Amino acid sequence: MRINVYISSKGICSRREADRLIQAGKVTINDRLAGIGDDVAPTDSVKVHGAEIPKSVQPVYILFHKPRGIETITDRSKPDNIIDYLDYSERIFPVGRLDKDSSGLILLTNDGQIVNRILRQENNHEKEYLVRVDKPIDARFLEQMQQGVDIYNPVRHRRETTKPCRAWKIGPKQFRIVLIQGLNLQIRRMAKALGYRVMELERTRIMHLDGAGLLVGKWRYLTQTETEILFQNLSSK
Repeated sequence: MRINVYISSKGICSRREADRLIQAGKVTINDRLAGIGDDVAPTDSVKVHGAEIPKSVQPVYILFHKPRGIETITDRSKPDNIIDYLDYSERIFPVGRLDKDSSGLILLTNDGQIVNRILRQENNHEKEYLVRVDKPIDARFLEQMQQGVDIYNPVRHRRETTKPCRAWKIGPKQFRIVLIQGLNLQIRRMAKALGYRVMELERTRIMHLDGAGLLVGKWRYLTQTETEILFQNLSSK
């Protein structure tokens, strides 16, 4: 297994961050400095920042109701990071992202393999949001949201049209929307392109996982059934 994949699978960090650690000389294999692309055998001793990675780690799957103001980043030198907020006893990291000004559900785990599988396939996974905008919405707004909106994607440095989605009105200025893709600040950019400003945004569902009874700032473990369905969904893609 490639060294960056190995580190990611143990829940230490993403593959990209693992590559940065390797380049910075913070990773060793059997007490020698690791290089980009090195392979790791099952019996090898891998250390990050001088601490050996346990060869067997019990997977953990957590559903967290993120408050506004908390950032879904693992860099503990940054204020308001999600890791310090949770203060979990083991090393975990978020699956995907939810911007600082939004609240709602996010999945965290130490299982790097499942993180990579979810992120590779995230455009096929439903995520539902409750949104409040700054002025009354009408049928035309909902129709445009559902059909797709031309927005600028800062990650790809180009404009693109969002995929068709479902959206329905639940109040004069409120609607629900179900996306199957996860572009940066997608809902906020879609609304802005149509002349609206998002005032509140909450993610209420990730695939089959909902936050019923989960208060803001609280977390819970996935149930056995939820975990089984998660793996079934991933294996069926």
